Amino acid sequence: MDELVARLRAAGCVFAEDEARIITEAADGDAARLEELAAARVDGLPLEHLVGWAELDGRRWLVVPGVFVPRQRSELLVREAAVRAADAGSGPVLLVDLCCGCGALGGAVAARLLTAGHDVEIHAADVDPAAVTCAHENLKALCDDDAAARGAGALTTHTYAGDLADPLPIEVWGHVDVLVANAPYVPTTAISMMPPEAREHEPHAALDGGDDGLVILRRVIDLAPRLLRPGGHLLIETSEGQVSSAVEHLEAAGLTATVLSDDDLGATALAATLPRAEPVETS
Repeated sequence: MDELVARLRAAGCVFAEDEARIITEAADGDAARLEELAAARVDGLPLEHLVGWAELDGRRWLVVPGVFVPRQRSELLVREAAVRAADAGSGPVLLVDLCCGCGALGGAVAARLLTAGHDVEIHAADVDPAAVTCAHENLKALCDDDAAARGAGALTTHTYAGDLADPLPIEVWGHVDVLVANAPYVPTTAISMMPPEAREHEPHAALDGGDDGLVILRRVIDLAPRLLRPGGHLLIETSEGQVSSAVEHLEAAGLTATVLSDDDLGATALAATLPRAEPVETS
């Protein structure tokens, strides 16, 4: 193990000890497989693509080569979305996950709600068919979990391939309790400065947020007032330097924004609420 840790650290793996443990577990005592995995990781392949899963919020999610790898910092979004979903009232929580990737973000929110006893209906969409296949498998696995182990909640899942909210059924629009979107927010020119495991092995469409990194996020924000019910919530991930511009766009769309941060996770996110209509006074 020490030799593997040293080898990974020399290759620039920041969390070499954790990665060595995961690789050793995946090899399952097969020396040839251990060497294969170690060599591929040293060559820069994402660990998650090598072992076939990524961890988010205490759960393993299927990830295949070519699909965006969920980051640990997204736990902030998961935590905050689950808290806000608690005000959904009676009936299933209607949860939408746009730019869903492998489905880990929406799935992790749903898992928290199910554990708390809520029923959940989740609709997850992504433009990448390979990501949608992953999301389908991950959400199906969540459905197949023993209900007693995760609480009394029931889960209904729907996955779609398409551009943002285009494939969502009409009955979802205007009724969403919580909309989450880990849309790409890296400025185009900054992709070249990302670690090679991201820029060379993850789809650029899942990373590239346009000139200022907010092109896709603005589209999500513009969709939110038509998707959310009054009092519903949008949660998006962004960078610290993009907060002011993103908040300005949220407010222009008629949403009330709150900035969220977690220094331990190195995460910045925004929560925005569609205001409820003011009661009409009668004389």
